[in-house]
Amino acid sequence: MSFFPGKDPLPGDAFACDAIENLIIPRTSDIGGFQVRRALPTRQRRLVGPFIFFDRMGPAILRPDEALDVKPHPHIGLSTVTYLFDGEIRHLDSLGTEKVIRPGDINLMTAGRGIVHSERTPDNLRGHPLAMSGLQTWLALPDEKEEMNPEFTHTEKGDMPVIDDGGVTGRVVIGSFEGLKSPVKVFTDTLYADISLQPGSKFPFGAAHEERAVYVLSGEVMIAGDRFAPDQLLVFRPGDAITLEGGEQGCHLMLFGGAALNSKRYIWWNFVSSSKERIEKAKEEWRTGRFDIVPGDEEEFVPLPEG
Repeated sequence: MSFFPGKDPLPGDAFACDAIENLIIPRTSDIGGFQVRRALPTRQRRLVGPFIFFDRMGPAILRPDEALDVKPHPHIGLSTVTYLFDGEIRHLDSLGTEKVIRPGDINLMTAGRGIVHSERTPDNLRGHPLAMSGLQTWLALPDEKEEMNPEFTHTEKGDMPVIDDGGVTGRVVIGSFEGLKSPVKVFTDTLYADISLQPGSKFPFGAAHEERAVYVLSGEVMIAGDRFAPDQLLVFRPGDAITLEGGEQGCHLMLFGGAALNSKRYIWWNFVSSSKERIEKAKEEWRTGRFDIVPGDEEEFVPLPEG
């Protein structure tokens, strides 16, 4: 998806848990009746592992006269990760890919040197109320992969390894976790796991990954006696073992992180790079129409933002 014009996240309230390095409160933007909460990037924290962008989309109900229509737009230097809890999105890209993503599946589109895509409500769902809820995240590519050829992969929900252990359920979406390995291809150490805890259930979040965070989707999670509400991003200190505990109503969490990148990343609109000059080049390429077109969606595009 495109980089929505969301507001920067805010610092969180004071807390007592020493294992937490940052507590970030996403800022909410209303985009045509569709709420988006941005947790990354922020002045406090630019990345967690390779995750340089983290948006919570919805939950929302699109009215019969509404639809998701993200027009063709470009990316470089990253992989986009689309993960839905409700709804469907039709993906088209300049590789000729056409795929409808459904809840629990993963669309991973690696831009590399450049790709263009659009994301829209499928035609068969237009004209009807549609629940929409999910996550939009970007993975910055390591230095040696920033200019790779673009790729697209789709992984079905049923192909992801399942966690089911005494009040703790979920799946490993990307990477390796708790002895399980997702089939989703990544280019550096990456963790992305969808976890639900029943009330009072405990789950250890070890320190195997260099950088780790939790986004609270719903319910309340307890850590070292502190309680954390929905739509808060908790970034943990490296090396500290954490125990997550479900609150009175349980909780639904996304665990994510991985290895820190070896060099700084710049982000402008839909472009990510270790080089400011490369981003300027991408701007000019989009402005002058030198990116590839999206077959089947050639009539519209998102213009380059001013400034």
